[in-house]
Amino acid sequence: MSATEVLVTHPQVAQCIPEEELPCKPYCMVKNTGPHSSSGLATAGFRTAKYIPEEWMQNNYSKYYQSFADQDTAENVRNEAKSLIAEREKLTQDTQANSTKRLGERLQDIFFWKSELTREIEDLLAETELQLEKQRGLEVALDATEVAMFISTDNLQNRERRQGPDLVKDAVEDELLKEADLIQNVRGVLKRTLDQVITQIRKNRDIKELLEMDWSDKYEAYKIDVKAGGLNNQSTNIQMHPNSSKFEDNSSTPESWAQFTHCNIYKAEQERMNSINLRALVDNVLEETSKDLREQYDRVNAAFNKRLEELFDAKAKIDHHLRKILEQIASQERNIANLKQAIKDKEAPLKVAQTRLYERTYRPNVELTRDPAQVNLICEVREISESIALLQEKLKEAQMSLENMENTRMILEKEVAIKANSIFIDSEKCLKHRVRYPTVVRLAGYQ
Repeated sequence: MSATEVLVTHPQVAQCIPEEELPCKPYCMVKNTGPHSSSGLATAGFRTAKYIPEEWMQNNYSKYYQSFADQDTAENVRNEAKSLIAEREKLTQDTQANSTKRLGERLQDIFFWKSELTREIEDLLAETELQLEKQRGLEVALDATEVAMFISTDNLQNRERRQGPDLVKDAVEDELLKEADLIQNVRGVLKRTLDQVITQIRKNRDIKELLEMDWSDKYEAYKIDVKAGGLNNQSTNIQMHPNSSKFEDNSSTPESWAQFTHCNIYKAEQERMNSINLRALVDNVLEETSKDLREQYDRVNAAFNKRLEELFDAKAKIDHHLRKILEQIASQERNIANLKQAIKDKEAPLKVAQTRLYERTYRPNVELTRDPAQVNLICEVREISESIALLQEKLKEAQMSLENMENTRMILEKEVAIKANSIFIDSEKCLKHRVRYPTVVRLAGYQ
């Protein structure tokens, strides 16, 4: 509360207070002195410190001055703001018009390179079709070896999914690797001239894919710039994106952007010329295959059958041991249950003995004696505690034995699953798949 609020009181309020209800202490604290001093209750509310008239006037002048200064400052700010608004508005409009112009120029550049990419992609497509016609004359003899190679490699890949100790380099894998090498050698003979054709087709497709990716990027960029160029201040889909006004770390320069597409087109033209020259060099391939493929096929099948006999025998033995360990686990579980019950049965006698000892601690004075009953009760508690400890120790041994057998059971079950998985792979995934192996006639290159 301010001093002014303290000083302002109303005389009539003080005059209305009955004399008997006025406090006594203020008369002891305030004493009027001087020739014009007054006494009594009529002026009791006015005898405190107040501002003088000069201070009151000075306070008013300071408020007037502050008001004049604030008005002058506000007028200056309004004038500066008006000028700044007009200047920034013109600058914003000019900058936006320039940005729209630059976007239009950029669209022309993108359209030019997109057209060049389209033309080169069409040329590559036409050349690849011509190259495929040359390839078809050489693929008839290779179809059979392709199927054989697929089956052989598929067998090897399936057998890679064998688990744990069954993932061995056995005789079957050795024969499969020999088969794969033999197929590869035969294919090398058949496609002595075809290799270059296939490689060139792959190169044509790779460079076409590269051009298509570049064309797709430019197509997306063109759509984005068309959308961006069509935006204006009245567009309904504009909003604030505070973090967009920066250069991305992976952004390119106009020079590197144009050079990138130019290099792609140059590479495409080079590959297209190589393909044209290669088509002139393509000759007929020797229509010959080897009976060694079929002989190797028979050797692989024989190795599979022998390996399957070994797997079935091992799985049967593991199943036998698993049944034995399961019987022991069941017996040990019953033993653990008996031990736990025996320990639980000792709780009541132990409680009785301990309660007796506890009750006897309340015997008064000289009656609290170490009599034979006390000694016997203490011995009983020790005996029962020892029995519980021995039973718990035996329970731990039984539980450890059960845990070991459970681990062994899991190992055996896992081993059975591993053997079953190996049998499934060799019999279902490999041998049954090998019935699709091409015949000798097909390997010879005939339809």
